[in-house]
Amino acid sequence: MSRRLRAFVRWMKSQGFQWTDGLEFVDRSEGGGGGVSVKAVRDLREGEAVAAIPKAACLTVKNSGASELIESADLGGFLGLSVALMYEKGLGESSPWAGYLQLLPESECIPLLWTLDEVDRLLQGTELHKTVKEDKGLVLEDWKENILPLVHQLPSNVNAKCFGVEQYFAAKSLVSSRAFEIDDYHGHGMVPLADLFNHKTGAEDVHFTSVPSSHSDDDDDDDDDAEEEEEEEEDSSISDLLNENKVDEEPSSELEGSAISLDDPMVLEMIMVKDVQLGAEIFNTYGLVGNAALLHRYGFAEPDNQFDIVNIDLELVLQWSTSLFTGRYSRARLSLWRNLDYSGCVSGESEYFEVSNDGEPQIELLVLLYIMLLPEEAYLRLDILVSTTATSKEDPISMYLSEKCSITQDKRSEISRDLLLTESVCEALLWLADKRDSLYNKSMKDDIEALQRCSVKEGKAYYSLVLRVCERRILEKLRSYATVVAQSSQDMKRACCTRKRLKRESSEQTQINL
Repeated sequence: MSRRLRAFVRWMKSQGFQWTDGLEFVDRSEGGGGGVSVKAVRDLREGEAVAAIPKAACLTVKNSGASELIESADLGGFLGLSVALMYEKGLGESSPWAGYLQLLPESECIPLLWTLDEVDRLLQGTELHKTVKEDKGLVLEDWKENILPLVHQLPSNVNAKCFGVEQYFAAKSLVSSRAFEIDDYHGHGMVPLADLFNHKTGAEDVHFTSVPSSHSDDDDDDDDDAEEEEEEEEDSSISDLLNENKVDEEPSSELEGSAISLDDPMVLEMIMVKDVQLGAEIFNTYGLVGNAALLHRYGFAEPDNQFDIVNIDLELVLQWSTSLFTGRYSRARLSLWRNLDYSGCVSGESEYFEVSNDGEPQIELLVLLYIMLLPEEAYLRLDILVSTTATSKEDPISMYLSEKCSITQDKRSEISRDLLLTESVCEALLWLADKRDSLYNKSMKDDIEALQRCSVKEGKAYYSLVLRVCERRILEKLRSYATVVAQSSQDMKRACCTRKRLKRESSEQTQINL
């Protein structure tokens, strides 16, 4: 075990942390990999509680020595937590979290900390390119407006250099990538031990859980002594459940207590949600999110992320529409779509549509394209339906498609997206896929070859390439999706024409025979 891990383990023991003999903390920085991971040193079973973490040992706004400073400045959320983290770093060895902070990196390599040149060069065309640039401006503004004024209010024992702009960006990166939601009282906080488990999307081994705290914001100071006595009793109950180890110079990761079972509002638990065999790394999950979200918040991306998506901006859809129709036409069709109570996903000032990992576009996009391509007579009919069904619970677009395709009332709820995927809608999807792909500054072949030459040790270059290639593969799937459906539509049209021709020929032959 490395020196910094030994110091961290000693600190955890002094704070009342408990963990089973089935966990081993591995310092990967010694092998050049960086960071810390958690490995199973015996078979772990689903439902087994493997760690207990006192909430009092979590770095939160409420627990930090900066609590009054933060609350007087009315700073909440991740902003307040970032201040708490900088404050404790500024205390150095005198911070109650010094043993934890020495294990943390100075920052996480998330795009927020990349240079503008790196953002332009590595993220061009991706979901993050515009977002990261906007983030940089907003974080800098936060520092000027909220952090800089605090420097003159710091106690003399706090290093003011820890409140510089670079230090604030670094703190934001750590909070973004490591904070957990603890409870209503503490909000988000840094949770030592829990943040050692690495992430794997959709493959969670251990789950972080919390019992709601009994704290309230209006607790009286007169109750402090009673609370301290209560906490001492609770710490004692934890000790009864686990065999405490003395703080040795060479602490062992193999604790004798291997069964944790707590239902304590002052304690957080890590519980196994699946069996893990001896020798395997134990993973947590940060949620079922795509690669853009992973890279944005945590600084990495996964080549085989089944929850990956790619977005198509509404502006791009309008660009397609105005390439075929007038601006007035496009605005009218968009207005009808909104009157039908449809909208895309919204983030900040951007509105967009998601394309899933299998290349399937969001249904709202299909409806918009369908409305954009309606003949004028059909558009007016749909517009009338919107007006006449304003107080009805029925969806006018479903009613319109039902009438057009002779679908009965009881079958309207079963209308599939297939009815929206006309040949012209599929052609629009192909246009959007090609235009979206053209935003990248290199060919798909170049990106794939660059990724094959790149190593995970290259960090920024590797993960940005993973993001680019995964996004572009989804766009390829969107093209295939649209092409297959369009071909199917053409086949159906030909089959329909053939049936009509045969019926007509049969009718003509019957008349001849008569």
